[in-house]
Amino acid sequence: MAVIAAFVLNAGLNFVLGIAIARMLGPADFGRFALATAGAVVLNTILFEWLRLSATRFYSARVREAEPWIRQGLDRAYAVLALSLFAAAALCAGLGIAVDPTPQGHLVMTAGTMVAAIGIGLFDYHAALARARFIGGAYLRLVVWKNALAFVLMAGTAYLFPQPVWVLIAAGVSQFLAVLPLRKVLGDAPARPHGRGRETLRLFAAYGLPLIAANAVYQIMPFLNRAAIAGTAGFAEAGYFALAADLGSRAFSTLGAALDLLLFQIAVQAEEHHGREAAEAQVSRNIAVVVALLLPCAAGYWAVTPALQALIVPEAFRGPFAGYTNLLIPGLFFLSIMNFALNPIFQIRRRTSPVVAAALLGLAVNGLGLALLPRLMGPEGVAVAQTLGLLAAVALLAVRALTGSQRLRLPLRDLSLTAGACLAMLLAVLPLRGLEPILALPACIAAGVAVYGALVWLLDIAGLRSALRERFPKRLSAAAR
Repeated sequence: MAVIAAFVLNAGLNFVLGIAIARMLGPADFGRFALATAGAVVLNTILFEWLRLSATRFYSARVREAEPWIRQGLDRAYAVLALSLFAAAALCAGLGIAVDPTPQGHLVMTAGTMVAAIGIGLFDYHAALARARFIGGAYLRLVVWKNALAFVLMAGTAYLFPQPVWVLIAAGVSQFLAVLPLRKVLGDAPARPHGRGRETLRLFAAYGLPLIAANAVYQIMPFLNRAAIAGTAGFAEAGYFALAADLGSRAFSTLGAALDLLLFQIAVQAEEHHGREAAEAQVSRNIAVVVALLLPCAAGYWAVTPALQALIVPEAFRGPFAGYTNLLIPGLFFLSIMNFALNPIFQIRRRTSPVVAAALLGLAVNGLGLALLPRLMGPEGVAVAQTLGLLAAVALLAVRALTGSQRLRLPLRDLSLTAGACLAMLLAVLPLRGLEPILALPACIAAGVAVYGALVWLLDIAGLRSALRERFPKRLSAAAR
């Protein structure tokens, strides 16, 4: 439960922080900041993601005691990559000061992007270690520290020095500092020399590199799309697109990642104790849970978008925000389904090449859309291209997972009930969208939660009612009486 609490806190504070930075920087500078942030995510994915994925797959409380070389290999690889990237950032900063000493210079912005990538990588790695050992309290404290420091440093920097490069550096520093208070809790005893360094790194690379290739493609897509909008319609339009994409992706990825971090580790434990067949059965059950929570999230986010725009989004971004959000929501849902429902199938099997193939298809479709759709639809065509690319990717991955001799058996009953419950929720919420925004937002949320929650409880969709009864048997029994 601490992990879920951490993700809810993280989502809320990130949402507020994104709005605050957008308000203080304005559309054009926020567009530059968002483009650089997308670049930092790509860098983090390419350099560090394979090690984070290896930590979640191969590190655990048992491994910590029995195979200490696993953690030692992770630590050394992270240290080498982080120091190399920091040296590259220092070089870029020095050249930037000499060639173009402005806060918006390309070399200076590149240096800030690298610093942000180092901070993201360090934080994600330590968060993965905490989750792999199921120490939710430490994970919650890590997230609290990160959000508190990010809010103070990033918002403070945006207010005092409203330039994207300084906010990028503040983002990297805040994530680095968040790790320091928990280094002892998350640390391991020094491992004795074992001579397995190369073997360990080969294991990590064979498992993680195909996955990061796919993740890098999915991160390159929004980077290219933001760059395409900035190049054709200006950085202000890129800022409109980025705010809609960032807030939407946080709503989906935060919930999906919280579920994945719990559910995937349960599947890994099932494999450790009961074998591959038990792990795949757990993955099938996980799919039902992920869809049961992400689909109403997508429907609900669409329903409250007009109220969110009127109440929360900075005035300079209103109008384009709702338009882009409506076009991006389906693609963000597809991406979440890939990451948190379908990818774990191939992670458990350690056959991750289908994930790469799906990502490459998505990138190709996205690129074709960029070539054709903006001419027909204007900048909104970029959002449609992204959604079509993600649709193509999820379709291919679903075909690979659900057909053939090793196809996974879908929980069709739960998926059908989820779709029906979401439809009932939308029918209850739609009449409330026309209210004044200050009334529409709480009314839509309350009605949606009541209708969908009641159906989940009555029908035990995805086993959620049973899971709650197992987790809180005394409280739920008392409430029923």
